[in-house]
Amino acid sequence: MVAMYASLYETQVIDWETLMIETEKRLHNFIRKRVSNFADVDDLVQTTWLEVLVHKHRFKGTAKPESWVFGIAMNLVKIYYKDSHLRAITATHENALDQESNRKDEPDYIHEGHEHLKKAVEKYQEMSVEYQRLMKVLVENDVGYQELADRLAIPIGTVRSRLSRLRVYLRKELNWG
Repeated sequence: MVAMYASLYETQVIDWETLMIETEKRLHNFIRKRVSNFADVDDLVQTTWLEVLVHKHRFKGTAKPESWVFGIAMNLVKIYYKDSHLRAITATHENALDQESNRKDEPDYIHEGHEHLKKAVEKYQEMSVEYQRLMKVLVENDVGYQELADRLAIPIGTVRSRLSRLRVYLRKELNWG
């Protein structure tokens, strides 16, 4: 059957304009069943025809020309959903970043941060020497667990344990949520 189509369309020149006129409504309905936004449906129909015209030299005749066109349309619909999903994720992420950065610019947030820092500096003097060393190396060098363990010459498990206890202590003493 495939060979029949191939030999039929290899010898026959396809009138792409006539094909477009005859299948326009079917193509529109085909995409409309898969995409709910009317504007996007029209864009996808136009993009399908553009792709058909740009790549018509690639048509090998192994299927009906209509099937080839609808295959292009289906691929464009898949790309549409893939891209819209990524746009939604990106937009959500950007909105969250905008809200977070806007919050950081607010005077009450800045004041609150200064108050927390002031309390932390006061509590630093009350901490044990091991916690003070841990915080000092951590704040001054901004390092990970392993490098912190190396700099303090203690096992990484000890670093994790001390940091965990330090967080609990600071949350309790400074009333941090």
